[in-house]
Amino acid sequence: MSDPTIPTPVPPSSVVLVSGGSRGLGLAIATDLLDSGLKVAAFARTVTPELAKLADAHPERTHVGSVDVTDLAAAQAFVRSAEERLGPIDGLVNNAAVGQDSLHVHTATADIGRIIETNLTAPLQLTRLAVRRMLAQGRRGRIVNITSICAQRGFPGLVAYSATKGGMDAATRSLARELGGRVLVNAVAPGFFASEMSAVLGQTQLDQIVRRTPTGQLTEPEEVVPVVRLLLRDQTTINGQVIVVDGAASI
Repeated sequence: MSDPTIPTPVPPSSVVLVSGGSRGLGLAIATDLLDSGLKVAAFARTVTPELAKLADAHPERTHVGSVDVTDLAAAQAFVRSAEERLGPIDGLVNNAAVGQDSLHVHTATADIGRIIETNLTAPLQLTRLAVRRMLAQGRRGRIVNITSICAQRGFPGLVAYSATKGGMDAATRSLARELGGRVLVNAVAPGFFASEMSAVLGQTQLDQIVRRTPTGQLTEPEEVVPVVRLLLRDQTTINGQVIVVDGAASI
């Protein structure tokens, strides 16, 4: 007979909500989770042809929609419709984010507000929504926040962006404590991708990052996806951690 004083392990997720799942890392995560046998509810401001094709390939295990992550009412409606179709959500990947392409002294007040609302306020609200539903239904679950190496190292031109990612790292640790093991909460902090979000650094700075990276390359989505999968699917007690995937560039 099991000891009631010993917490039972949090089971792997079976239905995962992925924000910003239409392209790039979000699409790679959604694809990998589906290939692993999970059910996925993915949304983004625009449902790209790639995301639509993914949904068509897995019609029984996928629910997609066009939702702005900053629109809480729309996000709530999407979660309800996803659960009606796929079952209770027990996993969340906060991936949706916007980048920055200006020095802080040149960044408009409205742009700072937009970055904070999209990258920090919206995922905190989505997390609260998901956790409330998990706990109200007596379920346990897992949350993975996609943050960034920018939260731990300074880069010019990314002040507001870095601040939001640092905020999500801090929220990850605090929420893991707050939930007491009922929900595992972790973050994955990728290094720079060769993408439009990293283009703000310029080729010279990107070349410098590559030169000081032991692996000799920028981060690829394929390197991040297995870590996200582990945190959602594997039997683990990893909790409250920020896992850096950047080829040791930040060491």
